[in-house]
Parts: sequence; structure tokens; C-alpha cells
Amino acid sequence: MSRMSICAIVAVDENWGIGYQGELLVSLPEDQKQNFKVKTLGHPVIYGRKTLDTFPKKMLLPGRENIILSRNPDFNVEGATIMHSVEEVVAYTRERPDEVFFIIGGEQIYKQFLPFCDTCIVTRIKKSYPADAFFPNLDNIKEWKRYSREAMVHSVKGVSFEIWTYTRIFK
Repeated sequence: MSRMSICAIVAVDENWGIGYQGELLVSLPEDQKQNFKVKTLGHPVIYGRKTLDTFPKKMLLPGRENIILSRNPDFNVEGATIMHSVEEVVAYTRERPDEVFFIIGGEQIYKQFLPFCDTCIVTRIKKSYPADAFFPNLDNIKEWKRYSREAMVHSVKGVSFEIWTYTRIFK
């Protein structure tokens, strides 16, 4: 992976939906094992408290520094790095310029950090689902360009997906 500081990694449906009623639209084991886990393992992941609530038993992701963003000054999770503002997180990432930080959700966290990302790894699911949480449609944002697209994967969940990597165009 090229040198970068902050990368969003997300799975979206055909309408760029990412969640419904606090849950993922669909859980794709192939994407989770061969994409998400492979790319994030050994790197810090940044996410919101609500995303932690969606993890099985609210357990931190192993093999990664878990940076959780919460406005609650009393929020604490043993083993996690808790931060309280986007600015605090961005300052922290700048202290480690050779590290890759992954933004992993949810909707508000993605939107707050997208201006600081230079890469987005997007699993594009070939189906639409009822959704109430969305990722910005990078195809409609001029400073984002598709850099690469991996081969179609057919999931055991009965849907197909491709992994697209987008890069920010710096002018």
C-alpha cells in the first residue's frame, strides 16, 4: 500500500448505503477476511462509539490499535485509545506520519474524516438495501478518482461485490 496517513475503508450498496437501524446492511465474510482484515491488521483503526456497539460482544478489533471517538469525557474502554474530537485524532495521526490509519465508521465519522483522507477502499455491493446511513458518493465528488478495481467476488451471502480504491486528486 502506498504511503498515506488516513484511509477510509467501507462497504456500500448500489446507493452508497452503509447501514440500517444501527447495523451493517449485509455481512460479507469474504470481504471481512480478504479485504478488511488483511488491510487493517497491524494498523490503527478509528471509529465512533456507536460502531463499537455493533461489534460482537462490543469487543475491540484484535491486532490493531482501536481509536474510539466519543464526545462523552467519561467514556472509557479498557485497551482502547479514546479521543474526543476530530482535531485530536488528526493531530495524533500527524505525530505518526509513516503509519496508515483506517477510518471504519460509522456514517458521521466517515463524513467528519473524509476531508483528511487521501484514499478510500470501497467494497461496492451489487445490490441495494433499505438504508438510513450513507457514505458520500465518491463518484460525484470531483476531487476523488477511481484508482483501481479488483475482480468481482461472489459471496456465500448470495450477492456479488467489487473492491474499488479511490484516491484524492491534489491540485
